[in-house]
Amino acid sequence: MPIEPITESQRKAARVVGLAYLLAMGPAIFAEFYVIGRLVVSGNAAETARNIAAHERLFRIGTASNLLAFAIDIVLITALYVVLERVNRNLALFAAFCRLIETVFLVVAALNDFEVLRLVSGADYLQAFRPEQLQALGRLSLGAHGAAYTVGLLFFGFGSPVFCWLWWKSGYIPKALAAWGVFASLLIGVSAFAFIVSPELRQVLSIFVYAGPIFLFELATGFWLLIKGIRS
Repeated sequence: MPIEPITESQRKAARVVGLAYLLAMGPAIFAEFYVIGRLVVSGNAAETARNIAAHERLFRIGTASNLLAFAIDIVLITALYVVLERVNRNLALFAAFCRLIETVFLVVAALNDFEVLRLVSGADYLQAFRPEQLQALGRLSLGAHGAAYTVGLLFFGFGSPVFCWLWWKSGYIPKALAAWGVFASLLIGVSAFAFIVSPELRQVLSIFVYAGPIFLFELATGFWLLIKGIRS
């Protein structure tokens, strides 16, 4: 049980958290799984450049979808802080700060996509470069996207477990669900650290292994907060 009674602002913020969890999923999944998965060919810079040049509009929609998801994340983080700061303000502030740093890195990752578009645009000033040079530069920019995304997930691995622990301590949502969130969040953070140390692990570890648990947590928590709200 929480030490202090639940306020109306907490209840409203909890609904916002639930809605934000669900709204952020669609654009994020579309951008990272459909767009990137369809256009980026691993180990083949030339084919990747041709795909992006041929489907520029789709690539731009994917970038815009990512930016939309990150904007929703800012709303989510703010609402999480409002709900959980009465449980432990210092920990809630730490978690919110880490999640905001994560969002900054994810925005930087998305900004690299605009650099890729410039490199495959065929503009006159690019005639000084050979096609294979432009393809290599484009692949480097996509690599920077991946690196910034991984660093963002590392900070997610710092902030999200703390938020989930506060969920568990508060009793606002079922403790089993909160405990699953702690595990899923730590799995993301550990995986991101492992990818930084050993990038080759990305080739053997499926995204569904390390991202699937947090997807289930956010999906279940989103519906719980929208339907049930927080428990007093």
